[in-house]
Amino acid sequence: MTSDFLTFVLIGFLAQIVDGALGMAFGVLTTTSLLAVGVPPAVASAMTHVTECFTTAASGLSHLYHRNVDWRLVVRLAPAGMIGGALGAFLLSNIDGEMIEPIVSLYLIGVGLFILYKAFQPKWPRDVRDWIIPYVGGIGGLLDAMGGGGWGPIVTSSLLGRGHDAKKVIGSTNLTEFAVTTVISATFILTLGWSELSSAIGLILGGVLAAPLGALVVRKLPVKPLMIAVSLIIIGTAAVRVV
Repeated sequence: MTSDFLTFVLIGFLAQIVDGALGMAFGVLTTTSLLAVGVPPAVASAMTHVTECFTTAASGLSHLYHRNVDWRLVVRLAPAGMIGGALGAFLLSNIDGEMIEPIVSLYLIGVGLFILYKAFQPKWPRDVRDWIIPYVGGIGGLLDAMGGGGWGPIVTSSLLGRGHDAKKVIGSTNLTEFAVTTVISATFILTLGWSELSSAIGLILGGVLAAPLGALVVRKLPVKPLMIAVSLIIIGTAAVRVV
């Protein structure tokens, strides 16, 4: 039991370091890791999102402190993301776990490929009036809930790929994710109950310990090599569940 707890702490810590630096990948890295150790898809997604209530709050506050947040972007992303997230959590909670697991793993492979594609995609300037922002938020929330991750890879990488300011996108999507993941977590708790989610405590501890470091890492590490590394980790880990 202690080894399981420490494993969850380590998963949460490493995933949050990457997420804080890239503005993405906590959910997909955590979910693929939980699936790899035998956690059912709905419970894995629920554990991930309950944990993200704490990690996104800590990370969002850190980005606020470092002035990485554009509130106009947050206001455009949050409502659609919350609606999409609630719908996705409700659907996943009412689908058989064994049936959905290969689908979730294939989705995570797709997210990994998407991150890899975005790492090499050319960028051009965009501002916060970009028409696509609310739609990206809604789709990102829906797929994040159903796949146990995807808000960052879908939303952050899409906005980065369209040329929005990298630091503002990463900081704003991290802060917005707190609202989205809180709605998703509440939906999971109402449908699954808290007893299924008690193991999230280890993830929470590891993630919260790492959260303040992400805003510092984003200033130091080049984004492209980190995106490539994360995409390969996600693809490799998820592929094991499909084969």
